[in-house]
Amino acid sequence: MDYETTVKNLLIAATARGDIALMDRDAPLIGHVAELDSMAIVTFLTTLEDEFGILIDDDDVSAECFETLGALVNFVTEHLGR
Repeated sequence: MDYETTVKNLLIAATARGDIALMDRDAPLIGHVAELDSMAIVTFLTTLEDEFGILIDDDDVSAECFETLGALVNFVTEHLGR
């Protein structure tokens, strides 16, 4: 499975920013994508949990997870156990 594409698609759905599809792994998120606010993050995480049947503990989520696209892809990969 291509986790980068999955993350991008979920971010696009949560933020309505189609340009996320063009971002590379080094692209900053928090503080650079204005639409990525607390509600968008909750939407992203909830959709991720629903889509993959997983549960993400609140203690596992930090600002560092959303620092860059690559950090978020790594976070998702770790939580999907693959």
